[in-house]
Amino acid sequence: MAERSWIPALLVTAALAMQTTPVVHAARLELASLAGWTAYVHAIERRLTRELADGRRFLGIDFDSDAASERAAVLGGQVLVRRLDVSGADGRSIDVPLARVHHWRGVVFVPGVTLDDLLAELRRNAPPAGQDDVLASRVLERGPDRMKVYLRLQRRKIVTVVYDTEHLVTFRTYGPARASTDSVATKIAELDKPGTPEERERPQGDDRGFLWKLNAYWRYEQVAGGVIAECESISLSRDAPALVRYVAEPLIESTARESMDRTLTSFRARFAAKARS
Repeated sequence: MAERSWIPALLVTAALAMQTTPVVHAARLELASLAGWTAYVHAIERRLTRELADGRRFLGIDFDSDAASERAAVLGGQVLVRRLDVSGADGRSIDVPLARVHHWRGVVFVPGVTLDDLLAELRRNAPPAGQDDVLASRVLERGPDRMKVYLRLQRRKIVTVVYDTEHLVTFRTYGPARASTDSVATKIAELDKPGTPEERERPQGDDRGFLWKLNAYWRYEQVAGGVIAECESISLSRDAPALVRYVAEPLIESTARESMDRTLTSFRARFAAKARS
């Protein structure tokens, strides 16, 4: 996302709904939850592989029934955001017990930029700190089509949560006008007392459960006048308790939608500004 390049703003989790009590108790990422998450990711990546091999269509919105109107809306300046779901090979919903998957897609048009320039910037720099969720960033490793990035992320919504994270980013091209980046978080460590001498990392998967997993799948297509950028993001958190789930659902969904919208708006502003400079 703009200042986060490949990192979607989907740090929204079901734990936000638990703030009716003063303390959010620790939660553990169970093996059953991890198995469900893995199955969910595999189902998404199988679909992405099919779509990217299509040859004619490329963006996720191109495979929607209202693809033409969605493209027209994006090219007209709208930021399109919608919640998604995925089914297994048998057509049934994929169960992720004791946890919650957050799956969103957003699309934005970036005017005045070329695909080559956009990719060059993404390859060159880690998402810069100082805006939105990024407190610090740096490139840890760099290869021809891959880079490993460190990000210190902060999310403020009722409570403030800070993470030290690492992300493996893979670049692919599909001819001169199309490209993609996949980002997989290889480390997500929630911090206790961040920025103080007592700062420490909570054990991964054994923290408050706000964010356990995070993947982002970006596609970029050069069109007349600029580039369409599309992000499909999935994250995993603890589930909301049954007693507050009814109240929590609208809060979780609206916050996630706003977060994706803000991220894509920032992405457009960043690269549009570079195009003007």
